[in-house]
Amino acid sequence: MKRSLSAFLILLSACALNTRAQTNNTQLAKTILADARLDTIQTRGLKLLSGFSAGTSYAEVWIRDFNTFIKGSLKMHPKEEVKSKLLMFFKIQGADGNIVDGVVDSATANVGYAYRYSPLLRGWAAHKNTVETDQESSLVQAVKKYIDVTGDVTILNEVIGDRTVLQRMEDAFNYIQKDRWSAKYGLVTGATTIDWGDVQAEGGWGVAINDKTKWSIDIYDNAMYVKALHDFIAMKPKNYKSTKNWAAVSAGITKNVRKHLWDATAQKYHPHIYLNGSPFPPSFNEDQILYLGGSICAIQAGFNTPAEVKEINRQMLAAAAKEKHATIGITVYPPYPKEVYPNMAPYNYQNGGDWTWFGGRMIAPLLSYNMPTDAYNELSPMLDRVIANKGFYEWYNVQTGKPEGSGDFRGEAGVLYEAITAIKQWAEKNK
Repeated sequence: MKRSLSAFLILLSACALNTRAQTNNTQLAKTILADARLDTIQTRGLKLLSGFSAGTSYAEVWIRDFNTFIKGSLKMHPKEEVKSKLLMFFKIQGADGNIVDGVVDSATANVGYAYRYSPLLRGWAAHKNTVETDQESSLVQAVKKYIDVTGDVTILNEVIGDRTVLQRMEDAFNYIQKDRWSAKYGLVTGATTIDWGDVQAEGGWGVAINDKTKWSIDIYDNAMYVKALHDFIAMKPKNYKSTKNWAAVSAGITKNVRKHLWDATAQKYHPHIYLNGSPFPPSFNEDQILYLGGSICAIQAGFNTPAEVKEINRQMLAAAAKEKHATIGITVYPPYPKEVYPNMAPYNYQNGGDWTWFGGRMIAPLLSYNMPTDAYNELSPMLDRVIANKGFYEWYNVQTGKPEGSGDFRGEAGVLYEAITAIKQWAEKNK
């Protein structure tokens, strides 16, 4: 009898908590749906997505950027036009399967890049920031988003040269397996950059591999690759025979991320595992630095438990609270000192600049992990500064609040468009 009464009281308590949570969610949903900022920013964002280049400071269509605003682009352009932009990256794909960063009208190819050309894409030039390893993953993810929005699976069988898009996506995966892979760790490699950044610590042209490059493993590249593998597996036809068991590759990377990159004690990711020495002096403790952007991508890739997601989010908020104008979009915290990272000063650009382009990607995961209040609260300051600055800026100075970089950055517009869409959908279901 006592046991039955105890069980009943526990059930009653659980029901009361559930009712309270539902009431709170209903109130939050009403607040979200009444927030005029959401419609205002989506409308302004879609207007900006009338173009495909990364922003006013860039002539190129960058795949890492395009991947984050393609859903908005499909609201503003016929699907055939968006599809043609995606196919450009396959038309100028390297013989070894590698994917470029950006494509640009050859008449304006005048930056200091090593441009490449292809008879399959006449009139265009392309370049690859060789220090990074996210271009291949970004393109596959973008194709998946295109199909999700349009339902147009014919893109997978488009023949470019003598290979279909499906085959070319696998070529891209195999390039990483061959040229950007550590057999020792079973993880993706790249040059040493700051979190998701594309400027290495060593001197010289920061976006290109050179004789000073220090090869390493980081969470961002591996999370992006696994996300792309998941997307490829989800969209490939059942009767398509892959060149490799990509599900096994994905599972192996996930296991090795947990083994080598995740610090269970600190509940955060190690910034780097070094393969040929570190670019930093032994006196510098790099593990003190929190990588916010890469951590967000890791959560998107499914690397963390619900409890870990909550703790990662807590650490992000704690880091942002230390600077007057920071949000969870701050790249890393604390930033690298100038003396150890001569290619980028502290609080500048990717070294502690604040990028809604990445911070906004945390909103949908927070909702999926049943943290709607956090999602809304963390999105709110990002909305405020877009409205206050009357534009979508590339990044923000966390010490002054000043907007920096491209004044019409489509990456930010696209990420906010998707974040707002996700939080509106949550609110509609819970109103």
